Amino acid sequence: MSTCPCGSGQSLADCCAPRIDGTRPAETAEALMRARYTAFTQVAVDYLYETIHPTKRGDFDKAKIRKWAASSEWQGLEIRHTADGGAEDTTGVVEFVATYYEKGRQQGHHEIAQFRKEDNRWYFLDGEAPKPEQFRRPGPKVGRNDPCPCGSGRKFKKCCGA
Repeated sequence: MSTCPCGSGQSLADCCAPRIDGTRPAETAEALMRARYTAFTQVAVDYLYETIHPTKRGDFDKAKIRKWAASSEWQGLEIRHTADGGAEDTTGVVEFVATYYEKGRQQGHHEIAQFRKEDNRWYFLDGEAPKPEQFRRPGPKVGRNDPCPCGSGRKFKKCCGA
């Protein structure tokens, strides 16, 4: 009994496998996201295609996805945030990070995914990269030639900035 790659802590047979083989539909947007990640790890390209919203399937390249999924070493899925996407909702958002190794280098795919429920079935609709957060310095910027803020009387570059 292997643990499900989606990170739920359940066995694959109790978690994502029934969704991927079609015996149990995803109840929530997050459940679909987890099953889609697991489908990548299992190279279940048909499931990935079937769970994309029908209006978005035009540029899905099964051969390319199959090659990429098979050549990647999947490391884990982190669900960062969900909004709506419950059993009674018709839309949902799941922010996630999927980590994997590709050509020996660790990669991370961070996405905010949009889901839609139609005819009692969840579909992946679209995804976008999150907007970068602006860094805010907690105090004033100290230049190299400014007096060191530690109070030594020396220039910053010769004191704490060295």
